[in-house]
Formats: sequence, C-alpha cells, structure tokens
Amino acid sequence: MKVTIEPLSRLEGHGKVTLTIEDGKAIDVKLHITALRGFEKFVVGRPAEEVPRIVTRICGICQTAHHLASVKAVDMAWDAKIPETAKKLRELMLLGNMIHSHALHFYFLASPDFILGVDADPKIRNIIGVINKDPELAKKAIALRRFGQRVVEIVGGKAIHPITAIPGGISKQLSEEERDELLKEIDLMIEYSKESIEVVKKLTEQYMNYVKTLGVIDTWYLGIVNDGKHEFYDGKLRFLSPDGKEKDEFEAKDYKDYIGEHVVSYNYVKHPFYKKIGYPDGIYRVGPLSMLNVCDHMGTELAEEYRKEFFDIFGFPANQSLAYHYARMVEMLKACERVKELLNDNNITSDDIKADVEPKAGNGVGVVEAPRGVLIHNYETDDNGIVTKANMIVATTHNVPTMEKAIQQAAKEIFK
Repeated sequence: MKVTIEPLSRLEGHGKVTLTIEDGKAIDVKLHITALRGFEKFVVGRPAEEVPRIVTRICGICQTAHHLASVKAVDMAWDAKIPETAKKLRELMLLGNMIHSHALHFYFLASPDFILGVDADPKIRNIIGVINKDPELAKKAIALRRFGQRVVEIVGGKAIHPITAIPGGISKQLSEEERDELLKEIDLMIEYSKESIEVVKKLTEQYMNYVKTLGVIDTWYLGIVNDGKHEFYDGKLRFLSPDGKEKDEFEAKDYKDYIGEHVVSYNYVKHPFYKKIGYPDGIYRVGPLSMLNVCDHMGTELAEEYRKEFFDIFGFPANQSLAYHYARMVEMLKACERVKELLNDNNITSDDIKADVEPKAGNGVGVVEAPRGVLIHNYETDDNGIVTKANMIVATTHNVPTMEKAIQQAAKEIFK
C-alpha cells in the first residue's frame, strides 16, 4: 500500500511524502520537493550588482540571507575590500533576519503542536490557538518578530527584500537615532529570548518520549565557525562527524572540493553530501542543531551557558531532530546578544561604509548562515561584470536528504 501526504503544511514551498507500507510496516519513505525555482538561470546575463536584489525573491523568509550571500559572492569576484563598518552593518541586518525567522519558526510553526498538545484538534493547533491559550507568551513572540524585522528595515532599507548591501559595502549609514531606537529594546528582546529557551526546555521535558524516538538519526554536521566560535555572517565552514570526534574546516571558496551534489530521480533538488565520505553515508545536516554541534563556543556569554545545558540534555553531538527547536532558541538569544554588542560599537554609525569597486571577470563565493542553515552563492562574471554562471545551494537543500532519513526513521518507529 502506498500512502501520499500532500500538501505538506507549515512549509514554505511545495513538497510531499510517500510511504510504502507492507504488512503494517513502513518499508520505504520518500521526501519529494516538487518546486523548481530556477534562479541559477534567471541571474545569468544580468549585471552582477543587480543580483543581490534579485535573489531576495528566492525565499519569503530568508530574503536577507540571500541578499548578503549574493553580495559577498560579488565582492569576492570583483576583489572588493569592504570597510569594517559595512561588514558590521551587514551582520546586523542578518541578525535581524535571524531573530525574526527563529521566533516565527518556533512560535508560529512548531509550538502550536506542543503548547496546545499533540492530542488537540488540528483545527486549533495554530498561532491563534497559542494566542488564546497564552496571550502574554504570544505577545512576546510577536515582539521578537517585530524587532527582528525592524532591524532589517532600518539597516536594509526594507523590512522585506532588503536593498542596501552593494558590492564594496552598504549604501545606507546607520544614524545615531536609529541605533538609539534599537538599543532601547534590545535588553527586553534578550529577556524574551531567555524566556523562550525556558519554554522550549519545559516542552522538551514534557515530550521527551517523542524527542528520544522520532527523527533520531546519526549524520555529519556542517556550519560556520570563526576560530571555533559560532558565527552567522563570516568564517570558515566546518564538518563534524556523527560521533563528534572528527572536524574538517575549509574556506567557503573551496566548497566544491568538499560538497558534492547527488541527483535523485524523485526530486527537483539534489542531495548534497560530504565528498570525503561519499553518498549516502556523507549526507549531513545544517541549521541551528548542526551549528551548536560544530562550534566550540557560542561567542556570547548567555548563549554559551544555554549551549552547555543543551548538551547536558541531549548529549553530544545532539542527533535528535526535535532538538532543533531548542537549538533555534539558543541561536535567537545569541543573535540578540550580538545585536547589542554591535549597537554599542562606536564605529557602527561611521560613514565609512563603501569602498570603490569596478566590475571585472572573476569567480566569487558568498556564504552566510541562513535561518535554516548554510547558504552558498557562487557566481562567475565576465570582463563587464555580467554573470555568466551561477550555482546556489540553499539551506533546505543541504537538509533534504537528512530530513528524508529522519522521516524514514520516524515512520519505521510508528509502523512497527
């Protein structure tokens, strides 16, 4: 018997799951991503300086991450050396996106099932149900989202589809008034983030049976680190083995030497894998769970304390798919702490935000940590700075083969 689950809810894009069941047991499970975006072709023939504004349309949630990965790729292709203040403002913009998206992902998409209860009527397991059950908690979730979007709006020029990151830097200076506006709220956002971790901790304890049995898989992990510290905007890529004993770091520009893309017949997306191990043993996870696993330190005081507590609960490396929610809230706290550090930096309002840059032939790779994980943009340009070739590996693409593996494990646990 074949069972098809379509459409998948709470998913940006289109997908379905097919299960083959025989004698009451799940013998095969496939995750199908049925959306084809085509942006690798859309940007070919366009001036590279236009591409960071085009690729924001790839994703309605991660537009900021695409904007910044794209402009970093153009920077490298054209040998642009951006001013330090511009780099800090770009990071600030990305952090705003992280706060907004992490609050959205947990409170609006994931938490209704847990806060309302897995036995509750599916019709009420949504954000409206959360508002009705705990209006004060819902207000804090909305405040976190609003603050994150406000950061993106101030630094990026628009709350959705930002436009200010340009080759060589950023086009908009942060004013003292804008900095003061954000500083007035950041301490409260840090407190709300800490409360969010306590919420997910309590839910984890309540649903530990599910955490320990559903979607528990051993995989490799990939994330960005800077001298071993957790990093959203800039650093090296690090692979971590399933047992946590082996690490392999490399520069973003060398990603093709480490990451392969396997073609499967039932998907529009490829299955990425760690080349050293090969496919399928080398499939890996990205995103908050992976980031906490691969880093040696969160880089901020409060988030690091919670990271240690995280591993006390889940073990190291954490391999439980439902631990993503907990890891995501730790990352949200890290993002808020880092926002405060940047806002208190005296150079953040400097007008030294753009370096001179000329279009040229080149090859550039831009990597940032998107809300769902590592995001890679790679462009080749001709002598006039026109894009001649593009490759993009979005965060969800990295995760597709491991999401499928997690669903397979859960299905086999349920259909024994």
